[in-house]
Amino acid sequence: MCGIVGYVGNKTAVDILLEGLTSLEYRGYDSSGIAVNVEGKVELYKAAGKLQNLKDIVEKNYAEISKSTIGIGHIRWATHGAPTVENAHPHSCNCGKVAVVHNGIIENYKELRAKLEAKGCTFRSQTDTETVAHLVATKYGETHDLTEAVRLATKEIEGAYALCVIHQDVPNTIVATRRNAPLVVGLGEGENFVASDVPALIQYTKKAMYLDDNQIVTLKPDSYKVIDIDKNPLTLKVETLPWEPVALSKMGYKHFMLKEIHEQPDVVRNVLSGKLHAMDEDIILKEVTLDKDKLKNLSRIQIVACGTSLHAAMVGKYLIEDFCGIPVDVEPSSEYIYRKTITDKNTLVIGVSQSGETADTITAVRQAKNKGSHILIVTNRPDSTMAREADSLVPVNAGIEVSVAATKSYMAQLISFYLLAIYMAEVKNSMPKEELVNLKHELIVLPQKIEKVLAHTDDVQKCARAFSSSKDFIFIARGINFPTALEGALKLKEISYINATGYTAGELKHGPIAMLDESMPVLSILMSGKVFDKIMSNSEEAKARNARMIALTDCTDSKMEELFDCIIRVPKISEILSPALAIVPLQLLAYYIAEFLGKDVDQPRNLAKSVTVE
Repeated sequence: MCGIVGYVGNKTAVDILLEGLTSLEYRGYDSSGIAVNVEGKVELYKAAGKLQNLKDIVEKNYAEISKSTIGIGHIRWATHGAPTVENAHPHSCNCGKVAVVHNGIIENYKELRAKLEAKGCTFRSQTDTETVAHLVATKYGETHDLTEAVRLATKEIEGAYALCVIHQDVPNTIVATRRNAPLVVGLGEGENFVASDVPALIQYTKKAMYLDDNQIVTLKPDSYKVIDIDKNPLTLKVETLPWEPVALSKMGYKHFMLKEIHEQPDVVRNVLSGKLHAMDEDIILKEVTLDKDKLKNLSRIQIVACGTSLHAAMVGKYLIEDFCGIPVDVEPSSEYIYRKTITDKNTLVIGVSQSGETADTITAVRQAKNKGSHILIVTNRPDSTMAREADSLVPVNAGIEVSVAATKSYMAQLISFYLLAIYMAEVKNSMPKEELVNLKHELIVLPQKIEKVLAHTDDVQKCARAFSSSKDFIFIARGINFPTALEGALKLKEISYINATGYTAGELKHGPIAMLDESMPVLSILMSGKVFDKIMSNSEEAKARNARMIALTDCTDSKMEELFDCIIRVPKISEILSPALAIVPLQLLAYYIAEFLGKDVDQPRNLAKSVTVE
């Protein structure tokens, strides 16, 4: 949830820390702070609110701060304690020599705090993290070894954490460790880095190591050492980072979200590349290792996900059941982990996560793996915790997504589910060859249809302007586009703060219709196919209750002008593939409404990109 960054080397640390935090601001923006060692003394600088507030403080003190070549930084999404300066990271001990930044939740912090207070420690914040600073300081007083102090401290900590620690008396040294929270080490020449995520590193180095749970790294400018929690030395694989710094540029767009929406045609091409070679050839998924005989005999599939990924999973359910005839359950990860799930070796469990670090989904797939299920992960981050624990992997290849509201990663997940469902159908021989060929052809030409939508946004902008003052919104659909209605509503909620809800159109008259009047917009997703007439009928019911009607459709019938106040048209497409096209104007609608309302599109309030706490 929070973002952390650390640097030790020969350059001005504060510049690298602030650049790193800027790249990680999608992880939280309640407060921020840095700790640097200036002429033998650890100094803390912190601010509530957006990162710019910290930058303003640093600018005023830059002459002094710039002397430091080591430091740690933090961007916060608040869990324990309000988003105030006092609760902002880094946190220090009573003597001020230890500074700590933390991503995660210390579950036993109250017990630890009570013990530390009994030893004379004075707490200045309401956070769980401050306990770590006092605990490390206590252990350092006993051992006079910072790595050992951190190791001993983590043995007493329960919960999830990524930690970076510096000590005034241990120059040019950062100690970092993790448990159930991401942490990546960047390796340079005469300098080393540590961060929650790759974007903080890619403009400085292409070499990185990924820490696993209970591993501790000690970084100096010219060296690093890794041990486990039992002091055993470790050698970690050094990997080459796959992305370039240009991925963090807006490339002339006003917001990252708009840029990422417009990247979706290329995202589709990237997902298909190497997997779909020709319409008459089988899909290739090299990293799906599930034995084909076992795949044929699967009795059940469970898909676990959260947020936008959950909606992609729901589309995946329609596809797999339709193409393969295998029953599929889709469930929020946060619910899956708290009930007695029926899972065994004949169950395939699919975890879906953009970041691959979603805490609830990690817990869910680990739970299923312990019961003998094969684990397949659909993620944008093949370097993530979930990917490294998977039996099979479908990397979605969306590239770095900066905006908190997911757009291109959702598209990539959708296309990945199409490929996975086709792959499974080919293994099971459960679909006619002609249908598979037609579907593959539609996937190949899909980017061109998305480009047409992106090139003609006048209808979307007109609709957005007309309905930007609405307090509530209803999205309705049936069948495979019900998840599209949910995702469209979610996008609108996330960035405009308008109360939007998605319903199956048939459920409208079972309660929600009571809310309809002249102030309520109803957006009907009306894509050609077997449910078109039914949704038209439901739309007429809503119109009869004076609702303001919007249509998202590939239908060109002029009669629709009589029923709908606004019509957003997209190119013709088969019903089965329509979710991948219909979502684009809904993303744009949410974007333009938020833009008209003056909202912070890329950093909506209370949200973070990666939810690494349960």
